Amino acid sequence: MLKIENLKAKIDERHVLRGLNLEIKTGELHAIMGPNGSGKSTLSNVLSGKKGYEISGRITYENQNLLELGIEERAHKGIFLAFQYPLEIPGVNTNIFLKSALNAIKKSKGEKELDAIEFLKIVKEKALKLNLGEEMLSRQLNVGFSGGEKKKNEILQMSVLNPKFSILDETDSGLDIDALRIVSDGVNSLRNKKNSFLIITHYQRLLNYIKPDFVHVLINGKIIKSGGPELAIELEKKGYESFN
Repeated sequence: MLKIENLKAKIDERHVLRGLNLEIKTGELHAIMGPNGSGKSTLSNVLSGKKGYEISGRITYENQNLLELGIEERAHKGIFLAFQYPLEIPGVNTNIFLKSALNAIKKSKGEKELDAIEFLKIVKEKALKLNLGEEMLSRQLNVGFSGGEKKKNEILQMSVLNPKFSILDETDSGLDIDALRIVSDGVNSLRNKKNSFLIITHYQRLLNYIKPDFVHVLINGKIIKSGGPELAIELEKKGYESFN
């Protein structure tokens, strides 16, 4: 599904990614772990199409050059990013935002758009599974939400949009144990043989709930070691310095 070859990225004359290579096949869930400043969020930004980076290398997504696609085109083709710090957007109703996003994707595929009744039925069912009260759906997007509520709302968006390739950028940051389980259950409920995930995290605890197929250690802009779930446990015990 996704293949990254010798990816380099710099911003403000600072080199962040320094020749990163990674391949994620359809149906796989990969986790990337690394210390602060290693390039984890830069990788998620580059994949989602955020501007401001000088990029070289190649990213192939479903046999297309991803770097030639704009942000909206990437979203239409099934790429989703759950932010580390979800933005508050005053004046934008959560329900309307979700309905507009979903129908924009359907329109890009030539599919029939949902009316208000059809959409509300879907979003209420998915919100219930995430323990999100219906009153949250009528509030302004992320405005006044707690940190946990914002992260749950990101997973709700992912559940509604049903992307092919989901990037979760430290979604576990700031979550208590109950919220972590709810978010993890939401991710696990979406896993199937047709979609793929890239989970970016500092901590092994998330991977107790979301079992990865592969774990990668990212340090100084490069993946220096890859392995199975046991690699995350090794990191938890030894820390990142042992991999330098």
